[in-house]
Amino acid sequence: MKPELLITAGDPLGIGPEITVKALQSPAVRRACRPAVTGDSAALRRAGWTPALAPLLPADAGRLDFKRPGPTAAGGAASLNAVLAAVELVKSGAFAGLVTAPVSKEAWALAGAPAPAHTDLFRLLERREPLMLFSRGAVNAALVTEHVPLKRLAAVLTKNLVIQKALLFASALKARGFKRPRLALCALNPHAGDGGVIGREEIETLAPALKELGRRGLRVKGPLPSDAAWADHLAGGSDGLLCLYHDQALVPLKLAPAKGPAVHWTWGLSFPRTSPAHGTAFDIAWKGRADASGMEAAILFAAGLASRKNI
Repeated sequence: MKPELLITAGDPLGIGPEITVKALQSPAVRRACRPAVTGDSAALRRAGWTPALAPLLPADAGRLDFKRPGPTAAGGAASLNAVLAAVELVKSGAFAGLVTAPVSKEAWALAGAPAPAHTDLFRLLERREPLMLFSRGAVNAALVTEHVPLKRLAAVLTKNLVIQKALLFASALKARGFKRPRLALCALNPHAGDGGVIGREEIETLAPALKELGRRGLRVKGPLPSDAAWADHLAGGSDGLLCLYHDQALVPLKLAPAKGPAVHWTWGLSFPRTSPAHGTAFDIAWKGRADASGMEAAILFAAGLASRKNI
C-alpha cells in the first residue's frame, strides 16, 4: 500500500506553492504515495492546484500581494500554522510522513513564531534532539549544529552533542540500508588544529567524543580537515560525513558531482520528515521559473522512509 504523506506548501509568497503543485503532477510521485497538501489555498490555486491532484487542508494567509513576493507576517503565519497543524496530523497517525516546502525565517519572526525554522520548531514540539541531514546520491552529510553564528560555534560544540548527533546519524544511515555505517567527523579548525597550534577543539572536544563513540561500537574516523574529509567521502571512504556547522556541509554538498538534487531530512523525530534543500527563492517566485525537482525528490525520499525502503 502506498504511504499517505502530508505536504506543507511553505511560504505562500515564495516558490513553495509552485513546486508543490508541480511535484504533485509528477507521475513518479503519484506512483510512490498518496499525498495531501496544506497551505494557503489562494496561492495553491494560483499555482495550478485542483482537487484531482490532492486533498487540500487550507491554512490561509488572507489577502496577499503576489506581485511583490517577500517575507510578510501574514505569509509567515500561514506557513507556520500549516506546519503546526501538519505535525499534529502526522503524529495522530493520519499520515505516514511529512514533507515541508521552504519557509522564510524572517517571515516566521514577523509572525511571532516560537522557533526560527522547521528543525528548531520540531525540537520544541517533540522535546527531543533531532538530526539535520542531507542526502544526494551517494553523498550523506549531517550537522552537529544547525543555524549557529560562527562566533558562537566553539561554545556550543560539546563532546556530548557530537556523540548524540553521531548516534543519530548512524541510525539514519541504517534506515538508508547501511548495516554498519562508516562515519567520518570533520574538524573545526584549519588543518584539524595542527596539534593544538591553531585551536584545541579537536583535542579537547572531538577526540574524546570519537573515543566514546568507538567504545559504543560505532565505526567513525577523524577529526579530519574539511577538505580531506569531503575528498574521502566523495571517494567512498565513508558512508556519512558528520559536519560541525551549516556551511561545512551545504557548500560542498551542492557543488559536489552527484545525480539529482539534494534532499534535506530530519531524523530522530516520531515521524519521517523531508524537504528540498533550498529556500523560498522570493526573487523568482511567481515568474514561472521555479524548479520542482528538489521537491519531487523530497517527496519520493519521504515515501521511501515511510515505507522503510532503502533510498
